[in-house]
Amino acid sequence: MGERKNPRKERTGFVVSNKMDKTVSVEVERKTQHPLYKRVVTQTKKFKAHDENEECNEGDKVVIVETRPLSKTKRWRVKEIIRKAK
Repeated sequence: MGERKNPRKERTGFVVSNKMDKTVSVEVERKTQHPLYKRVVTQTKKFKAHDENEECNEGDKVVIVETRPLSKTKRWRVKEIIRKAK
């Protein structure tokens, strides 16, 4: 009974900004094939994610998970930090 029908989406990306209070901006990269030219194209998208303990710094590789709307633009939260920036 406890199983979810739709598991939450997860994305992996890099923190590009941590200047906000309890919020980080995460850039997620994905590769797709161009429909006409069949060339691999890199697409990037930025997500604002909730970082409760303010542990993330710029350059960290993080996993973000979809959640309920936390503010006007925040719909993700940081699940874990995979690698800290040097």
